[in-house]
This record gives sequence, C-alpha cells and structure tokens, in this order.
Amino acid sequence: ANQKKRHMGDTKHFCPVSLKENFVLYPGQQEHAAKYKEKIYCFSTSENRDKFLQNPEEYVAHNEPLQAPPLRVCFLGVHGAGKSTCARQMADKLGIFHIQFEEYLQELILPKTKKKVGPSHDEDNEDDFKIPENLEDLSETMTKTKTEKSKQDMELTAEEKAIKANLMDNKELPPEILDKIVPDWWKKEPFWSTGFILDGFPRSPDEAKYLSERGLWPDAAVYIQVEESDILGRLFPPRLKKWKDRRRRKKEYKRKLKDLKAKKRV
Repeated sequence: ANQKKRHMGDTKHFCPVSLKENFVLYPGQQEHAAKYKEKIYCFSTSENRDKFLQNPEEYVAHNEPLQAPPLRVCFLGVHGAGKSTCARQMADKLGIFHIQFEEYLQELILPKTKKKVGPSHDEDNEDDFKIPENLEDLSETMTKTKTEKSKQDMELTAEEKAIKANLMDNKELPPEILDKIVPDWWKKEPFWSTGFILDGFPRSPDEAKYLSERGLWPDAAVYIQVEESDILGRLFPPRLKKWKDRRRRKKEYKRKLKDLKAKKRV
C-alpha cells in the first residue's frame, strides 16, 4: 500500500482534470487510471483521462503544489435535529458561508408571496384576525385578501410555482430549476474561493444523484442523528405556545365580530 501511495500523482486519488477545470475534488476511478512520469493518476471519466493524456503538463504540479479547493460540506439530518445551529457555528469558526437551503428558496419567492410559505409558516398570518371598524369594511377586506392571493398565484412564474410547491408539499424540484440555484455555489464567487456549508441539501436520493451527475462533490457530508424525544423536547413547547396564541386570537376575533354584528343590528 505504501508503495502504491508513493507512486500516486499530485492529486492522489482525485481527478486532476476536474480539479483544474472545475476546482472540485472529484474521486477518480481505478478503471480510468493512466500513468505519467512513473506516477499513477485516476480520472472521474474516460473523457477526462483522454484530455489529460493529450496535454498532461497542463494538469500536473510544476514549481509548487496544486491548490486544493476550499471546504464544501453538506449538513443533513431530520427537521429539528439542530443542523442550522451547528452549521452556523461551524461556518463562523471556519470563515466560510452558511447556506440554509430552505431559507434560500423562501427568499427567492418572498417578493411575490410576501410571507414565508410551507407547513411551519402556515399559521403565521397576523392579518387573519384583524377586525375593521364596521362590517362593510370586513367583507371588503376578506374579498381583497382573496383577490390578492389569487393574483399572487397568477403572477408566479413556472419556476416560482415549482419552488412554492416544494416548500408547501415537498414536491421534487426538477433538475432544470436546481441548475439555476445549486451549481453557482461551486462555480461562482464569492463561494468558489471561500467554501460553504450547505445546510439541508440534498434532501432526497434524487437530489444526491443530481449533485453526482453534475460533478458537484462536497468534501464531506455530515448527517446529524438525534433521538426523537430530544427533537420533541425542543420543537413541541414553541409549537404549543404558537397554537395557544392563535386560539386566543381566534377567540378574541370571534368575540369582536359578535359585538360588531350586534352593534350593526342596533
């Protein structure tokens, strides 16, 4: 094994072509290996091997070692496992970006939806329980809210609708939409030279496959496992408080509405 190690090329078991062209540490395959100046190089694809063999000097180290890309980490785990807390602290410590995937999607459609969407944000609308001065205003407000909502839905582009469906009902995002979001973190500044922790992506085998097919390899994937009881202890009290507040506001709303109707009758 030591002898084999000694004869590996500058990029060890990573593909030198992927490193040079995409600044990604892409694990090479044994079946796509080639020898150059007594050193063995492994490549991610046979096309990359051919590219290397046409002009090896372009992909090997000369006066100084090849530069490795910055750290790119995927943080995974169930909802409430504490991914974002850990990811934020770690990103601060390492001086790299923290990208919270769901938050990022919310920000993309927020200008149109005006509020966050999805199961955990469904009950956040304060305007539901606002009582106007008289009943005419009330029916007007309700109609206005309905028209605004349908207008918003009409205004969303196909792409924004897909993002909204993903946040609301967990519907898979198609690769052509992911293409507009994900590759930039690997390929564009400021992420390209700084690195990042991608928190909450990939969320499904298809999304993991997508990263692999696009050659977007993280250097590590951290999966946080927690006991259900811990998650319950952390998420349940604030949810319960939210539910109680909403019930209280609903009761208050009904009482005010009753008073308003009685006043109107008088």
